[in-house]
Amino acid sequence: MSEAKTLFEKLWSTHVVRSLGEDLDLLHVDRLLLHDLSGARAMKELQERGLTVRNPELCLATPDHSISTMPGRTLASSEHGEAFGGGLRDMANATGIPHYGLEHPNQGIVHVVGPETGYPLPGCLLVCGDSHTSTHGAMGAMAFGIGSSELVHVMATQTIRQRRPKAMRITIDGELGPGIEPKDVILHIIGQLGVAAGTGHAVEYAGSTIANMSMEGRLTICNLSIEFGARMGMVAADDTTFEYLRDKPLAPKGEAWEQALAYWRTMNSDEGAVFDREVSIDATEIIPQITWGTSPGQTMAVDENIPGPESFAEAEQQQGTVNALEYMDLKAGAPIAGTKIDRIFIGSCTNSRLSDLRRAAAVAKGRHVAKGVIALVVPGSVPVKVAAEAEGLHEIFLDAGFEWREPGCAQCVASNGEVVPPGERCISTANRNFVGRQGPGARTHLAGPAMAAAAAIAGEITDVRDMPPQATGSLGEDG
Repeated sequence: MSEAKTLFEKLWSTHVVRSLGEDLDLLHVDRLLLHDLSGARAMKELQERGLTVRNPELCLATPDHSISTMPGRTLASSEHGEAFGGGLRDMANATGIPHYGLEHPNQGIVHVVGPETGYPLPGCLLVCGDSHTSTHGAMGAMAFGIGSSELVHVMATQTIRQRRPKAMRITIDGELGPGIEPKDVILHIIGQLGVAAGTGHAVEYAGSTIANMSMEGRLTICNLSIEFGARMGMVAADDTTFEYLRDKPLAPKGEAWEQALAYWRTMNSDEGAVFDREVSIDATEIIPQITWGTSPGQTMAVDENIPGPESFAEAEQQQGTVNALEYMDLKAGAPIAGTKIDRIFIGSCTNSRLSDLRRAAAVAKGRHVAKGVIALVVPGSVPVKVAAEAEGLHEIFLDAGFEWREPGCAQCVASNGEVVPPGERCISTANRNFVGRQGPGARTHLAGPAMAAAAAIAGEITDVRDMPPQATGSLGEDG
Protein backbone atom coordinates (compact mmCIF):
# COMPACT_ATOMS: atom_id res chain seq x y z
CA MET A 1 0.00 0.00 0.00
CA SER A 2 1.32 3.40 -0.98
CA GLU A 3 1.97 6.00 1.70
CA ALA A 4 -0.82 8.53 2.33
CA LYS A 5 0.16 11.94 0.96
CA THR A 6 -1.00 15.51 1.54
CA LEU A 7 -2.22 17.66 -1.34
CA PHE A 8 0.97 19.69 -1.03
CA GLU A 9 3.16 16.58 -1.27
CA LYS A 10 1.36 15.53 -4.45
CA LEU A 11 1.66 18.98 -6.01
CA TRP A 12 5.32 19.37 -5.11
CA SER A 13 6.43 15.88 -6.19
CA THR A 14 4.78 16.15 -9.61
CA HIS A 15 6.78 19.31 -10.37
CA VAL A 16 10.27 18.26 -9.26
CA VAL A 17 12.67 18.31 -12.21
CA ARG A 18 15.76 17.61 -10.13
CA SER A 19 16.57 17.36 -6.44
CA LEU A 20 19.38 19.74 -5.47
CA GLY A 21 19.82 18.42 -1.93
CA GLU A 22 18.84 19.66 1.55
CA ASP A 23 15.14 20.05 0.61
CA LEU A 24 16.11 22.26 -2.35
CA ASP A 25 14.49 21.28 -5.64
CA LEU A 26 14.33 22.52 -9.20
CA LEU A 27 10.62 22.75 -10.07
CA HIS A 28 8.83 22.98 -13.39
CA VAL A 29 6.54 26.03 -13.63
CA ASP A 30 3.22 25.63 -15.48
CA ARG A 31 1.99 29.22 -15.43
CA LEU A 32 3.58 32.67 -15.05
CA LEU A 33 1.59 35.83 -14.35
CA LEU A 34 3.10 39.28 -14.93
CA HIS A 35 1.92 42.71 -13.83
CA ASP A 36 3.21 46.15 -14.63
CA LEU A 37 5.58 46.68 -11.69
CA SER A 38 7.62 43.50 -11.22
CA GLY A 39 6.78 42.13 -14.67
CA ALA A 40 7.97 45.16 -16.64
CA ARG A 41 11.27 45.22 -14.73
CA ALA A 42 11.83 41.49 -15.19
CA MET A 43 11.20 41.57 -18.93
CA LYS A 44 13.57 44.50 -19.32
CA GLU A 45 16.28 42.56 -17.48
CA LEU A 46 15.56 39.53 -19.65
CA GLN A 47 16.12 41.65 -22.75
CA GLU A 48 19.29 43.27 -21.38
CA ARG A 49 20.77 39.83 -20.67
CA GLY A 50 20.04 38.64 -24.20
CA LEU A 51 17.65 35.93 -23.03
CA THR A 52 14.39 34.82 -24.63
CA VAL A 53 11.07 33.68 -23.20
CA ARG A 54 11.02 29.90 -23.37
CA ASN A 55 7.23 29.46 -23.45
CA PRO A 56 5.42 32.78 -24.00
CA GLU A 57 2.10 30.96 -24.40
CA LEU A 58 2.32 29.87 -20.74
CA CYS A 59 2.63 33.47 -19.55
CA LEU A 60 -0.03 36.16 -19.12
CA ALA A 61 0.50 39.89 -18.54
CA THR A 62 -1.90 42.63 -17.42
CA PRO A 63 -1.37 46.14 -15.98
CA ASP A 64 -2.91 46.78 -12.57
CA HIS A 65 -0.59 48.43 -10.01
CA SER A 66 0.51 51.65 -11.72
CA ILE A 67 -2.62 52.52 -13.70
CA SER A 68 -5.33 55.02 -12.85
CA THR A 69 -8.79 53.73 -12.00
CA MET A 70 -10.55 57.00 -12.86
CA PRO A 71 -13.23 56.84 -15.56
CA GLY A 72 -11.79 57.62 -19.00
CA ARG A 73 -8.27 56.66 -17.87
CA THR A 74 -5.32 56.01 -20.16
CA LEU A 75 -1.84 54.86 -19.24
CA ALA A 76 -0.83 58.52 -19.12
CA SER A 77 -3.51 59.26 -16.49
CA SER A 78 -1.15 58.21 -13.67
CA GLU A 79 2.41 59.32 -13.05
CA HIS A 80 4.02 55.96 -13.71
CA GLY A 81 1.34 54.38 -15.88
CA GLU A 82 3.11 54.84 -19.20
CA ALA A 83 6.52 53.83 -17.84
CA PHE A 84 5.31 50.59 -16.22
CA GLY A 85 2.08 49.79 -18.03
CA GLY A 86 3.50 50.84 -21.38
CA GLY A 87 6.72 48.98 -20.64
CA LEU A 88 4.77 45.82 -19.89
CA ARG A 89 2.78 46.21 -23.11
CA ASP A 90 5.83 46.78 -25.29
CA MET A 91 7.84 43.93 -23.79
CA ALA A 92 4.91 41.52 -23.93
CA ASN A 93 4.32 42.34 -27.58
CA ALA A 94 8.02 41.90 -28.34
CA THR A 95 8.20 38.50 -26.66
CA GLY A 96 4.82 37.10 -27.74
CA ILE A 97 3.40 37.01 -24.21
CA PRO A 98 -0.41 37.47 -24.19
CA HIS A 99 -1.17 40.97 -22.89
CA TYR A 100 -4.48 42.15 -21.42
CA GLY A 101 -4.06 45.92 -21.75
CA LEU A 102 -6.48 48.70 -20.78
CA GLU A 103 -8.61 48.12 -23.87
CA HIS A 104 -8.74 44.35 -23.46
CA PRO A 105 -12.07 42.81 -22.34
CA ASN A 106 -10.24 40.76 -19.66
CA GLN A 107 -7.98 43.47 -18.17
CA GLY A 108 -7.86 43.71 -14.42
CA ILE A 109 -5.98 42.91 -11.25
CA VAL A 110 -3.66 40.02 -12.00
CA HIS A 111 -5.01 37.80 -9.19
CA VAL A 112 -8.59 38.40 -10.30
CA VAL A 113 -7.91 37.95 -14.02
CA GLY A 114 -6.16 34.62 -13.51
CA PRO A 115 -8.96 32.61 -11.89
CA GLU A 116 -11.80 34.14 -13.87
CA THR A 117 -10.14 33.20 -17.18
CA GLY A 118 -9.29 29.66 -16.08
CA TYR A 119 -5.57 30.39 -16.27
CA PRO A 120 -4.63 28.59 -13.00
CA LEU A 121 -5.82 24.97 -13.01
CA PRO A 122 -5.91 22.30 -10.30
CA GLY A 123 -2.60 20.52 -10.02
CA CYS A 124 -0.54 23.27 -11.62
CA LEU A 125 2.35 25.37 -10.30
CA LEU A 126 1.85 29.11 -10.83
CA VAL A 127 4.17 31.98 -9.92
CA CYS A 128 4.05 35.77 -10.15
CA GLY A 129 6.21 38.63 -8.93
CA ASP A 130 3.69 39.47 -6.22
CA SER A 131 3.24 38.29 -2.63
CA HIS A 132 -0.45 37.54 -3.01
CA THR A 133 0.02 34.96 -5.74
CA SER A 134 -1.10 32.57 -3.00
CA THR A 135 -4.63 33.55 -4.12
CA HIS A 136 -4.52 31.02 -6.95
CA GLY A 137 -3.98 28.13 -4.55
CA ALA A 138 -7.75 28.21 -4.05
CA MET A 139 -7.97 26.47 -7.43
CA GLY A 140 -6.22 23.38 -6.06
CA ALA A 141 -2.91 24.70 -7.35
CA MET A 142 0.50 25.43 -5.88
CA ALA A 143 0.99 29.19 -6.20
CA PHE A 144 3.46 31.62 -4.66
CA GLY A 145 5.13 34.97 -5.22
CA ILE A 146 8.73 35.35 -6.43
CA GLY A 147 11.22 38.17 -6.95
CA SER A 148 12.10 39.95 -10.21
CA SER A 149 15.33 37.99 -10.73
CA GLU A 150 13.38 34.75 -10.27
CA LEU A 151 10.87 35.97 -12.84
CA VAL A 152 13.71 36.24 -15.34
CA HIS A 153 14.80 32.68 -14.55
CA VAL A 154 11.27 31.34 -14.98
CA MET A 155 10.73 33.13 -18.28
CA ALA A 156 14.03 31.84 -19.64
CA THR A 157 13.88 28.26 -18.34
CA GLN A 158 10.31 27.48 -17.23
CA THR A 159 11.81 26.32 -13.92
CA ILE A 160 12.50 27.69 -10.46
CA ARG A 161 14.64 26.63 -7.49
CA GLN A 162 12.70 26.36 -4.27
CA ARG A 163 13.26 25.03 -0.79
CA ARG A 164 10.52 22.61 0.19
CA PRO A 165 8.27 24.02 2.95
CA LYS A 166 6.50 22.02 5.64
CA ALA A 167 2.81 21.11 5.35
CA MET A 168 0.15 22.66 7.57
CA ARG A 169 -3.60 22.10 7.56
CA ILE A 170 -6.16 24.52 8.97
CA THR A 171 -9.55 22.83 9.36
CA ILE A 172 -12.50 25.21 9.67
CA ASP A 173 -15.81 23.66 10.64
CA GLY A 174 -19.25 25.09 11.34
CA GLU A 175 -21.76 27.43 9.73
CA LEU A 176 -20.87 31.10 9.44
CA GLY A 177 -23.28 33.41 11.22
CA PRO A 178 -25.23 36.28 9.61
CA GLY A 179 -22.99 39.05 8.33
CA ILE A 180 -19.82 36.93 8.42
CA GLU A 181 -17.72 37.04 5.25
CA PRO A 182 -14.72 34.99 4.08
CA LYS A 183 -12.56 38.03 4.91
CA ASP A 184 -13.67 37.71 8.55
CA VAL A 185 -12.66 34.05 8.55
CA ILE A 186 -9.09 34.65 7.43
CA LEU A 187 -8.60 37.76 9.59
CA HIS A 188 -9.84 35.74 12.56
CA ILE A 189 -7.33 32.99 11.76
CA ILE A 190 -4.45 35.45 11.46
CA GLY A 191 -5.46 37.18 14.67
CA GLN A 192 -5.70 33.90 16.56
CA LEU A 193 -2.53 32.29 15.22
CA GLY A 194 -0.27 35.32 14.82
CA VAL A 195 1.56 36.75 11.82
CA ALA A 196 4.39 34.17 11.95
CA ALA A 197 2.30 31.03 12.47
CA GLY A 198 2.58 29.89 8.87
CA THR A 199 6.26 30.68 8.36
CA GLY A 200 7.96 27.91 6.40
CA HIS A 201 4.68 26.14 5.64
CA ALA A 202 2.38 25.42 2.74
CA VAL A 203 -1.12 25.73 4.21
CA GLU A 204 -4.11 23.67 3.13
CA TYR A 205 -7.57 24.89 4.19
CA ALA A 206 -10.17 22.19 4.82
CA GLY A 207 -13.34 21.46 6.76
CA SER A 208 -17.06 21.99 6.26
CA THR A 209 -16.83 25.79 6.22
CA ILE A 210 -14.43 25.71 3.28
CA ALA A 211 -16.39 22.95 1.53
CA ASN A 212 -19.52 25.12 1.66
CA MET A 213 -17.71 28.29 0.55
CA SER A 214 -17.77 29.55 -3.02
CA MET A 215 -14.65 29.79 -5.16
CA GLU A 216 -14.56 33.54 -4.69
CA GLY A 217 -14.61 33.12 -0.93
CA ARG A 218 -11.80 30.56 -1.12
CA LEU A 219 -9.77 32.97 -3.24
CA THR A 220 -10.06 35.55 -0.46
CA ILE A 221 -8.92 33.02 2.14
CA CYS A 222 -5.86 31.96 0.13
CA ASN A 223 -5.03 35.56 -0.78
CA LEU A 224 -4.31 36.43 2.84
CA SER A 225 -2.29 33.29 3.60
CA ILE A 226 0.91 35.22 3.10
CA GLU A 227 -0.12 37.56 5.93
CA PHE A 228 0.58 34.96 8.60
CA GLY A 229 3.86 33.95 7.04
CA ALA A 230 2.73 31.02 4.88
CA ARG A 231 4.62 30.35 1.66
CA MET A 232 1.37 29.43 -0.02
CA GLY A 233 -2.27 28.61 0.71
CA MET A 234 -4.42 26.04 -1.07
CA VAL A 235 -7.79 24.32 -1.15
CA ALA A 236 -8.21 20.90 -2.73
CA ALA A 237 -10.24 21.07 -5.93
CA ASP A 238 -13.80 19.74 -5.66
CA ASP A 239 -17.10 20.03 -7.51
CA THR A 240 -17.27 23.74 -6.63
CA THR A 241 -13.91 24.24 -8.33
CA PHE A 242 -14.87 22.22 -11.40
CA GLU A 243 -18.15 24.07 -11.91
CA TYR A 244 -16.34 27.39 -11.56
CA LEU A 245 -13.79 26.38 -14.19
CA ARG A 246 -16.06 24.55 -16.63
CA ASP A 247 -16.83 27.45 -18.96
CA LYS A 248 -13.75 29.58 -18.39
CA PRO A 249 -12.08 30.60 -21.69
CA LEU A 250 -8.63 29.15 -20.87
CA ALA A 251 -9.88 25.93 -19.24
CA PRO A 252 -9.65 22.62 -21.16
CA LYS A 253 -12.53 21.78 -23.49
CA GLY A 254 -14.19 18.59 -24.71
CA GLU A 255 -12.23 15.36 -24.23
CA ALA A 256 -9.34 17.33 -22.68
CA TRP A 257 -11.71 18.56 -19.98
CA GLU A 258 -12.79 15.03 -19.09
CA GLN A 259 -9.18 13.86 -18.94
CA ALA A 260 -8.22 16.82 -16.77
CA LEU A 261 -11.18 16.25 -14.49
CA ALA A 262 -10.17 12.65 -13.86
CA TYR A 263 -6.69 13.79 -12.86
CA TRP A 264 -7.88 16.71 -10.75
CA ARG A 265 -10.05 14.39 -8.66
CA THR A 266 -6.89 12.62 -7.48
CA MET A 267 -5.28 15.85 -6.26
CA ASN A 268 -6.36 15.96 -2.64
CA SER A 269 -4.98 14.92 0.70
CA ASP A 270 -5.28 11.21 1.28
CA GLU A 271 -7.03 9.93 4.36
CA GLY A 272 -4.38 9.45 7.01
CA ALA A 273 -1.95 11.92 5.45
CA VAL A 274 0.33 13.46 8.06
CA PHE A 275 0.82 17.22 8.31
CA ASP A 276 3.64 18.92 10.16
CA ARG A 277 1.07 21.09 11.94
CA GLU A 278 -2.71 20.87 12.36
CA VAL A 279 -5.00 23.70 13.50
CA SER A 280 -8.77 23.58 14.09
CA ILE A 281 -11.04 26.63 13.91
CA ASP A 282 -14.67 26.84 15.03
CA ALA A 283 -16.45 28.99 12.44
CA THR A 284 -19.43 29.57 14.71
CA GLU A 285 -17.23 31.68 17.00
CA ILE A 286 -16.27 34.14 14.26
CA ILE A 287 -17.89 37.56 14.23
CA PRO A 288 -17.13 40.58 11.97
CA GLN A 289 -13.46 41.52 12.13
CA ILE A 290 -11.66 44.85 11.89
CA THR A 291 -7.94 45.55 12.24
CA TRP A 292 -6.87 48.13 14.82
CA GLY A 293 -3.11 48.26 14.21
CA THR A 294 -0.52 48.23 11.46
CA SER A 295 -0.43 44.52 10.68
CA PRO A 296 -3.18 42.11 9.58
CA GLY A 297 -2.47 40.20 12.78
CA GLN A 298 -3.58 43.19 14.85
CA THR A 299 -7.22 42.38 14.32
CA MET A 300 -10.22 42.20 16.63
CA ALA A 301 -13.92 41.53 16.74
CA VAL A 302 -15.86 44.70 15.98
CA ASP A 303 -17.73 44.52 19.30
CA GLU A 304 -14.55 44.39 21.41
CA ASN A 305 -12.41 47.11 22.98
CA ILE A 306 -9.05 48.09 21.54
CA PRO A 307 -6.27 46.11 23.25
CA GLY A 308 -3.40 47.73 25.12
CA PRO A 309 0.20 46.57 25.61
CA GLU A 310 -0.78 44.67 28.75
CA SER A 311 -2.89 42.34 26.57
CA PHE A 312 0.27 40.70 25.24
CA ALA A 313 2.91 38.65 27.06
CA GLU A 314 5.94 39.29 24.83
CA ALA A 315 7.88 42.56 25.02
CA GLU A 316 8.05 42.79 21.22
CA GLN A 317 4.26 42.59 20.94
CA GLN A 318 3.83 45.13 23.71
CA GLN A 319 6.08 47.63 21.99
CA GLY A 320 4.41 46.89 18.66
CA THR A 321 1.07 47.67 20.25
CA VAL A 322 2.33 50.99 21.62
CA ASN A 323 3.69 51.94 18.20
CA ALA A 324 0.54 50.87 16.36
CA LEU A 325 -1.83 52.74 18.70
CA GLU A 326 0.25 55.89 18.34
CA TYR A 327 0.31 55.66 14.54
CA MET A 328 -3.39 54.82 14.30
CA ASP A 329 -4.33 57.48 16.88
CA LEU A 330 -6.38 55.02 18.91
CA LYS A 331 -6.83 54.66 22.67
CA ALA A 332 -6.40 51.31 24.40
CA GLY A 333 -9.54 50.15 26.18
CA ALA A 334 -11.91 52.17 24.00
CA PRO A 335 -14.46 50.42 21.79
CA ILE A 336 -13.37 50.19 18.16
CA ALA A 337 -16.97 50.66 17.03
CA GLY A 338 -17.79 54.33 16.79
CA THR A 339 -14.33 55.35 15.55
CA LYS A 340 -14.86 58.09 12.97
CA ILE A 341 -13.61 57.45 9.45
CA ASP A 342 -12.76 59.61 6.44
CA ARG A 343 -13.04 57.17 3.55
CA ILE A 344 -13.52 53.59 2.50
CA PHE A 345 -12.01 51.53 -0.28
CA ILE A 346 -13.72 48.44 -1.69
CA GLY A 347 -11.40 46.65 -4.11
CA SER A 348 -7.98 44.92 -4.38
CA CYS A 349 -7.09 41.33 -5.28
CA THR A 350 -8.65 40.32 -1.95
CA ASN A 351 -12.18 41.67 -2.29
CA SER A 352 -13.07 43.04 -5.73
CA ARG A 353 -14.95 40.12 -7.22
CA LEU A 354 -18.63 40.08 -8.09
CA SER A 355 -19.75 38.44 -4.84
CA ASP A 356 -17.79 41.06 -2.87
CA LEU A 357 -19.57 43.87 -4.70
CA ARG A 358 -22.94 42.18 -4.21
CA ARG A 359 -22.44 42.05 -0.44
CA ALA A 360 -21.41 45.69 -0.28
CA ALA A 361 -24.33 46.73 -2.51
CA ALA A 362 -26.77 44.84 -0.30
CA VAL A 363 -25.75 47.10 2.57
CA ALA A 364 -25.59 50.29 0.48
CA LYS A 365 -28.98 49.94 -1.23
CA GLY A 366 -31.49 52.50 -0.04
CA ARG A 367 -28.89 54.24 2.13
CA HIS A 368 -26.34 57.02 1.61
CA VAL A 369 -22.68 57.59 2.39
CA ALA A 370 -22.22 59.76 5.49
CA LYS A 371 -21.44 63.44 4.96
CA GLY A 372 -17.73 64.06 4.47
CA VAL A 373 -16.86 60.40 3.76
CA ILE A 374 -15.25 59.46 0.43
CA ALA A 375 -16.19 55.95 -0.70
CA LEU A 376 -14.57 54.13 -3.63
CA VAL A 377 -15.69 50.91 -5.29
CA VAL A 378 -13.11 49.47 -7.70
CA PRO A 379 -14.05 46.27 -9.60
CA GLY A 380 -11.26 43.73 -9.92
CA SER A 381 -11.51 43.30 -13.69
CA VAL A 382 -13.44 44.37 -16.76
CA PRO A 383 -15.60 41.20 -16.63
CA VAL A 384 -16.43 41.93 -12.97
CA LYS A 385 -17.34 45.53 -13.87
CA VAL A 386 -19.50 44.43 -16.81
CA ALA A 387 -21.30 41.78 -14.72
CA ALA A 388 -21.86 44.20 -11.84
CA GLU A 389 -23.30 46.81 -14.17
CA ALA A 390 -25.55 44.22 -15.80
CA GLU A 391 -27.00 43.56 -12.33
CA GLY A 392 -27.35 47.28 -11.61
CA LEU A 393 -24.87 47.21 -8.73
CA HIS A 394 -23.12 50.34 -9.99
CA GLU A 395 -26.42 52.24 -9.83
CA ILE A 396 -26.89 51.16 -6.22
CA PHE A 397 -23.43 52.45 -5.36
CA LEU A 398 -23.80 55.70 -7.29
CA ASP A 399 -27.23 56.41 -5.82
CA ALA A 400 -25.74 55.86 -2.36
CA GLY A 401 -22.89 58.33 -2.98
CA PHE A 402 -20.04 55.89 -3.75
CA GLU A 403 -17.57 56.42 -6.60
CA TRP A 404 -17.60 53.72 -9.29
CA ARG A 405 -14.15 53.21 -10.80
CA GLU A 406 -12.31 51.28 -13.53
CA PRO A 407 -10.42 48.03 -12.71
CA GLY A 408 -7.03 48.25 -11.02
CA CYS A 409 -5.22 48.00 -7.69
CA ALA A 410 -6.20 51.59 -6.81
CA GLN A 411 -5.72 52.46 -3.13
CA CYS A 412 -4.45 49.05 -2.08
CA VAL A 413 -0.78 49.90 -2.52
CA ALA A 414 -0.79 53.58 -3.54
CA SER A 415 1.62 53.03 -6.44
CA ASN A 416 -0.61 54.84 -8.94
CA GLY A 417 -0.98 58.13 -7.07
CA GLU A 418 -4.38 57.19 -5.63
CA VAL A 419 -3.53 57.62 -1.96
CA VAL A 420 -5.20 58.26 1.38
CA PRO A 421 -4.05 61.70 2.63
CA PRO A 422 -1.87 61.83 5.77
CA GLY A 423 -3.85 61.43 8.99
CA GLU A 424 -7.02 60.22 7.30
CA ARG A 425 -8.65 56.98 8.40
CA CYS A 426 -9.70 54.47 5.74
CA ILE A 427 -11.61 51.20 5.93
CA SER A 428 -10.03 49.03 3.24
CA THR A 429 -10.97 45.62 1.86
CA ALA A 430 -7.35 45.04 0.82
CA ASN A 431 -4.85 42.70 2.45
CA ARG A 432 -2.35 44.97 4.17
CA ASN A 433 -2.58 47.81 6.66
CA PHE A 434 1.14 48.51 6.99
CA VAL A 435 2.43 51.97 7.88
CA GLY A 436 2.19 54.09 4.73
CA ARG A 437 0.66 51.29 2.65
CA GLN A 438 -2.12 53.56 1.38
CA GLY A 439 0.10 56.63 1.39
CA PRO A 440 2.36 58.43 3.90
CA GLY A 441 0.56 58.86 7.21
CA ALA A 442 -2.56 56.99 6.07
CA ARG A 443 -4.40 55.04 8.78
CA THR A 444 -5.82 51.80 7.41
CA HIS A 445 -8.31 49.37 8.92
CA LEU A 446 -8.88 46.08 7.08
CA ALA A 447 -12.39 44.66 6.85
CA GLY A 448 -14.73 42.81 4.51
CA PRO A 449 -16.82 44.56 1.80
CA ALA A 450 -20.06 44.59 3.79
CA MET A 451 -18.28 46.01 6.84
CA ALA A 452 -16.65 48.68 4.68
CA ALA A 453 -19.98 49.67 3.12
CA ALA A 454 -21.59 49.86 6.56
CA ALA A 455 -18.78 52.13 7.80
CA ALA A 456 -19.20 54.42 4.79
CA ILE A 457 -22.88 54.86 5.56
CA ALA A 458 -22.45 55.27 9.32
CA GLY A 459 -19.38 57.50 8.98
CA GLU A 460 -17.68 55.35 11.61
CA ILE A 461 -16.61 51.79 12.26
CA THR A 462 -19.80 49.86 12.90
CA ASP A 463 -21.00 46.28 13.27
CA VAL A 464 -22.54 45.35 9.92
CA ARG A 465 -24.96 43.08 11.75
CA ASP A 466 -26.65 46.24 13.02
CA MET A 467 -27.20 47.36 9.43
CA PRO A 468 -29.12 44.55 7.73
CA PRO A 469 -29.11 44.45 3.95
CA GLN A 470 -31.96 46.04 2.03
CA ALA A 471 -31.17 44.22 -1.22
CA THR A 472 -31.88 40.66 -2.24
CA GLY A 473 -29.52 38.12 -0.79
CA SER A 474 -27.80 37.37 2.47
CA LEU A 475 -24.75 39.05 3.91
CA GLY A 476 -23.40 35.60 4.70
CA GLU A 477 -23.54 34.63 1.03
CA ASP A 478 -20.17 34.72 -0.71
CA GLY A 479 -21.28 34.16 -4.25
